[in-house]
Amino acid sequence: MLVELTMHTTPPHPSGNSPIDGIRILALLPEQWRKDLRQANGEIVIRVDTDDATTSAEIQETVIAALADTAINHWRLQTCNPVTTHSTTDSTPAPNRVREAPESGSLGRPQL
Repeated sequence: MLVELTMHTTPPHPSGNSPIDGIRILALLPEQWRKDLRQANGEIVIRVDTDDATTSAEIQETVIAALADTAINHWRLQTCNPVTTHSTTDSTPAPNRVREAPESGSLGRPQL
């Protein structure tokens, strides 16, 4: 499952260390998850891909448990939103999708 996590600090803690805290949070999440720190300026946004049947509720539980660590316990999970991806079964290419190369000799030039 692919989700985007958003975390914010609890008052009265400032968010000045959010890049460092973002890295700490990444380190506390399961090693087998693919993780991407997307934002760390005021709030922390992490995209997580579990690459299995893990549910968003299970991801939330894991993140909340990680945020109990004393080094980062001033952060709270605000959202855990599933991220939808473009289907590759339709004929419309997804953004940034590489199109297949044309067959040999079909580059718009007459063949000799």
